[in-house]
Amino acid sequence: MANFELSEQEILRREALEELRRMGINPYPAERFDVNANTAQIHNEYSAEKNNFQEVSLAGRLMSKRIMGSASFAELQDEKGRIQLYFKRDDFTVGEDTSRYNIIFKKLLDIGDFIGVKGFVFITQMGETSIHVKDFVLLGKSVKPLPIVKEKDGTVYDAVTDAEFRYRQRYVDLTVNPGAKDIFIKRTKMINSMRELFNSKGYLEVETPILQPIPGGAAARPFITHHNTLDINLYLRIANELYLKRLLVGGFEGVYEFAKDFRNEGMDRTHNPEFTVMEIYIAYKDYLWMMDFTEEMIEKVVLDLHGKTSVQFSEKVIDFKRPFKRMTMLGAIKEFTGIDISEMDEQQLREVCKKLTIETDETMGKGKLIDAIFGDKCEPHLVQPTFIMDYPVEMSPLCKKHRHNPLLTERFELIVNGKELCNAYTELNDPIDQLERFQEQLRLSEKGDDEAMFIDYDFVRALEYGMPPASGMGIGIDRLAMLMTNQQSIQDVLFFPQMKPEKKETADPKEKYTEAGISEEWIEILQKMGYTTLRKIKSVEKHGKLHQDLCGYNKKNKLGLNNPSVDDVKKWIE
Repeated sequence: MANFELSEQEILRREALEELRRMGINPYPAERFDVNANTAQIHNEYSAEKNNFQEVSLAGRLMSKRIMGSASFAELQDEKGRIQLYFKRDDFTVGEDTSRYNIIFKKLLDIGDFIGVKGFVFITQMGETSIHVKDFVLLGKSVKPLPIVKEKDGTVYDAVTDAEFRYRQRYVDLTVNPGAKDIFIKRTKMINSMRELFNSKGYLEVETPILQPIPGGAAARPFITHHNTLDINLYLRIANELYLKRLLVGGFEGVYEFAKDFRNEGMDRTHNPEFTVMEIYIAYKDYLWMMDFTEEMIEKVVLDLHGKTSVQFSEKVIDFKRPFKRMTMLGAIKEFTGIDISEMDEQQLREVCKKLTIETDETMGKGKLIDAIFGDKCEPHLVQPTFIMDYPVEMSPLCKKHRHNPLLTERFELIVNGKELCNAYTELNDPIDQLERFQEQLRLSEKGDDEAMFIDYDFVRALEYGMPPASGMGIGIDRLAMLMTNQQSIQDVLFFPQMKPEKKETADPKEKYTEAGISEEWIEILQKMGYTTLRKIKSVEKHGKLHQDLCGYNKKNKLGLNNPSVDDVKKWIE
């Protein structure tokens, strides 16, 4: 990469990198560095009376330096948190050689570098637990500067909030934003809580194919790929349901899977094309049993994460204490619209949608029309956990018909904060009925419904061998994580959400800067400081800080320029 493409900071860091090599120091050593403590342990367990942690060895990122002549302070961040470091020049002086402190530590170590330190723990006169460093080693040089985020007394200043940056460069987000890492730790604890419950009941965790010859188990548009050796098209799975039910046929009585599923559909705050679901299938149970089990599972998750059954989500408090409210789907539509649709045909449902100003198209069958009414007029009212039960048969091609009403199915969805969280059935195990339902889906596909299910003849064959009565449930892990961590977007609970291709930004011509009132002598400096486009300058939130940075650059590099005024910089931004 040519120098003119690098910021001043990046150039200086590369120069430091080369200087370290000239001094015989490998900035990326291969040798292991043994760690015997972490920051959280030290903060929680150190006692001056016990005089413990007197030979500690820690590693992490250097997050700040405060140079104070012959003694300096710094801050190290590891996976568990941060701790103050104390460096004293005399500790690193050999004879008359002070280069280890004066050159390597003070000048060649940068914020973001990975270092290992050894020393002893003490408490400063200001009462801060710190490590008196007796030895240090560079473990990994950072040649790109981190955004500066300040934290004092639990308050964060200048946090990185730009969503595009945070999602695309999650590795930086996790490093500099306090609390970002906690979201993903909670997500893992949530999954572990569910696993504990399933395993305690003897259910078996399994894995099923992601590449499938037929995308079954849900109504969704699949991703298509091609296998060269077999010369066949394959699909990324949209659900793992049909494979898990094959295992019930094979004799397993309780199986579950945390699965990556893929749907070639739109993206928004609650949808990502790649997402995680948990599906579980238990033999000899029905959907009424599964409702009780789902309540038990979610209440356990909330208690394990928060120590109480209620969670804060945006402005709302959602309580997951058992039992949850239960309503039938048709009952909910009648309650929220005043219309009884229980005996309506497709044309009558279209008239209802028209009356309620719900958008429809010709490809939508009876099931999708009912779903549109429910989604538009009922779901937004269901904030507290609510089971919606007994869906019309047209909406549930894999679900057993209701024991008391053949026009309905034994299905429920759990709705929380106006969104579906999980879906469950008394599973259909009648192979003849199942084939007829698949054939109805084929007719919908021929009408133009590109989300209608394929016919999976092998699954029908499996049912012909006999499948025990069973209930199954699937829950969206990403949406549950959003609720558990108070995040408004699915991108905030995915380490690496799907993004549009990154645009390669080219520097604006000088004319754009001068049009904004920026004098020509400052244009090159702004670009060296990373403000390669006018858009970047206009995105600056604090004009005072940019003014200070410019004045500091002018002084540090002895340019002798007339500094712009605070008002000048404000005008550039505005």
